[in-house]
Amino acid sequence: MSVPDARLPRVNAFRDSRPASAAPPAGRPTATPSPPPGDLPPGVRRGRLTELRGPGVRPRSLDARALAALAANPGCRRRALLDGAGIDKGALAQALGSPAAYGQSQFAIVRGNAFESRVKADGGTELLRLLHERLAPGTPPPAPEEVATPDLSAAGPEGRAARTALALREATAAGGWALLDHPMLVVEVAGSPAYVEPDAVVVHPDGSWTVVEIKSFPMIDGSADAAKVGAAARQAAVYVLALEPVAGHAGAHTGRTVRVRDRVLLVCPKDFSNLPTAAAVDVRKQLATTRRQLARLTRVEEIAAALPDGTTFDLRLADDGKTPTRRPEELAEAVEAVDAAYAPECLAACELAFHCRKRSREDGAVEALGRGVRGELGGLRTIEEVLAAAGPDGPESPAAADDGPDDPAVAALRRAAALRAEALARPSVPGPRAEEPACR
Repeated sequence: MSVPDARLPRVNAFRDSRPASAAPPAGRPTATPSPPPGDLPPGVRRGRLTELRGPGVRPRSLDARALAALAANPGCRRRALLDGAGIDKGALAQALGSPAAYGQSQFAIVRGNAFESRVKADGGTELLRLLHERLAPGTPPPAPEEVATPDLSAAGPEGRAARTALALREATAAGGWALLDHPMLVVEVAGSPAYVEPDAVVVHPDGSWTVVEIKSFPMIDGSADAAKVGAAARQAAVYVLALEPVAGHAGAHTGRTVRVRDRVLLVCPKDFSNLPTAAAVDVRKQLATTRRQLARLTRVEEIAAALPDGTTFDLRLADDGKTPTRRPEELAEAVEAVDAAYAPECLAACELAFHCRKRSREDGAVEALGRGVRGELGGLRTIEEVLAAAGPDGPESPAAADDGPDDPAVAALRRAAALRAEALARPSVPGPRAEEPACR
């Protein structure tokens, strides 16, 4: 199944019979081909990010869902800096007075955890059955004793990521089946490492790896909600991207051809039951988009270097560890020091979306109307400029004046204004015909 990024009508299972395509060069995505002249040593960079968070504030981890949302809006320097520094955007939005009801409910989290435990029960027997059913129909799944389940426990995310890489290399060298439950992977985002944790990764005897994504939304009659499947595909693409450099190192050490499959296994409840079903999802489009967007992100230290001296996002929590004592005006000044790229899509992906929308509306920015409208308006940047360009006296803003009255955007605005004036000039309810008496 190919997932055209939240526009697919159905989720269908199919056989993965394509030949192995050439994998992209192994390597983590970086913001620039080479470090900038003012690049800082890791210790100095971590110290600067600590100053932005505040003394004693632990960095907030960046999961794959947030990483996919960040890649979808690479022009937002504000989110790149806050996520790269590990700042809690939800608490920041609360202190600014613009909280967002963002995230999963506790009921959904509990239900999802219960369903995931059922799928992975008995050493992943049901999971491997679904994997064979969707990716290799007609072949028997391996017996539970033939599947290795390495222990991935280690101290800290760095230790877990190193243990995951070692387990993947050992399983690939052994040439058998292996199921890695919640492995830890690392991907570089704007010059800073981000740790992501897929639900599972399956190692095949042929040296290929498959990402498994387990979701709690239902798959009814073989189809699922298009928007939810698209979001799951973008999230799975982050995991595939994080696995690529690990596969390169594993291939170099084992001498085998190691590839990360670009078809992931999506496991969901079947119909209205709690029984699992699955479909293979093609994430090549999402993978290419995520790789390209992450490469466009400005490095975190470049954004931080452009901030005024003393800028910090520290909430200065009280002794209870929950109540911020810093004035909202100070926080707003610090937040506004970093440029944002607001779009209505941010409301479903960012905790600061309501704050950014408020500022965008106050400035009259056309971005508040959506990326599509912004692209159609050309050089017109504000609502005031748009209304001036649509007026009968012609374009009054500098941007519209440079384009001239022959600019397609200006011509379309004038035509729309004329049609609107013509429609408003007509009576809303036609009067009675001359030959017919009026209603009494």
